[in-house]
Amino acid sequence: MKISSAYIHIPFCQQICHYCDFVKFFYDEKAADQYLEALEIEMDGYVPDAKQVMKTIYVGGGTPTVLTAVQLEKLLKMIDGHFDIDKCEEYTFEANPGDLDQEKADLLAKYGVNRISLGVQTFDNTLLEELGRVHKEEDVYLNIERLRKAGIDNISIDLMYGLPNQSVELFEESVDKALELNLPHYSSYSLQIEPKTVFHQRYKKGELSKPPEEDEVEMYHLLQRKLREEGIYHYEISNFSRPGYESEHNLTYWDNACYYGIGAGAHGYLPGKRTINIRPLPAYLKKVFEDGKPVLHEEPVGLKEMMEEEMFLGLRKMEGVSRARFEEKYDRDPDEVFGGAVDTLIGRGLLEEDSGYIKLTEQGKLFGNDVFASFLID
Repeated sequence: MKISSAYIHIPFCQQICHYCDFVKFFYDEKAADQYLEALEIEMDGYVPDAKQVMKTIYVGGGTPTVLTAVQLEKLLKMIDGHFDIDKCEEYTFEANPGDLDQEKADLLAKYGVNRISLGVQTFDNTLLEELGRVHKEEDVYLNIERLRKAGIDNISIDLMYGLPNQSVELFEESVDKALELNLPHYSSYSLQIEPKTVFHQRYKKGELSKPPEEDEVEMYHLLQRKLREEGIYHYEISNFSRPGYESEHNLTYWDNACYYGIGAGAHGYLPGKRTINIRPLPAYLKKVFEDGKPVLHEEPVGLKEMMEEEMFLGLRKMEGVSRARFEEKYDRDPDEVFGGAVDTLIGRGLLEEDSGYIKLTEQGKLFGNDVFASFLID
């Protein structure tokens, strides 16, 4: 399997959000300098000589744009030194409103970044403060203006729903303000209260509660309807885009294709195995400087696992799983592999089949995890 995508993790943040369980650390200039040195060593291990042609590169976090302009340029030069940016179809950086001044926006454009994923979450300043975010609503507009001035128009924003103290009406206000920006891509996620987060600690103490489940369902349906009315189509459970602006990098994941995972805590999918890097920053740095190989765990991926994941990941796409593509990849029909699971789920109203594609129904989108569990092979 050819590797044509790379995920690069920058774990630093100006502030740790109350809901976040990603690999992240408070920004420290010296630690960030050391991390960039380590990152280059790890990259050398994957791409030691000539630049590798990539289809997609995604730099996530943490907050990559929390780096100083000098550090950001060093990172951009490093990526350019290992990968053929000129032939890269999609080159994405995550950014938080408030971290992106004009100098950084211009730097990103100068080094070939052509897509930005902006962590907005909500346009309500009170909710932003409750989430532990450092930006305000006005920062969103300012950052988008700077990106457009730099020549980057392919901008996606994230919105969250099911937040503490968030009503359906408040979520609708955020959706309306997001649509006024006339962007090509939107992602939206329901809040999950994850272990080892501030929200989880508050939840255990009874100090935090989410909206009723029926409100969350209404928010999701409202989101679908509003975006559809604006010509923005729903192409994956949590993602919406104008035609031609789907996230090519994320489609790498959902199409069950290989990619490098570079950086502290990064996950990768190499031919025949999935990898997970060491998470704690000091341990990651120590291992990289010792031997350049910070992998904590490798999990073999055999035919059974590949077929399971083809269904788990592919069903996240609204077009679903192509029977023809499945048979071409694995020389077996899905019904042969998974018994009567497809028919059973169709009978329960959670799956449907259309023009050779097996896909989630509207009801199935609300119970995706139950559907996915049906495709575990004994």
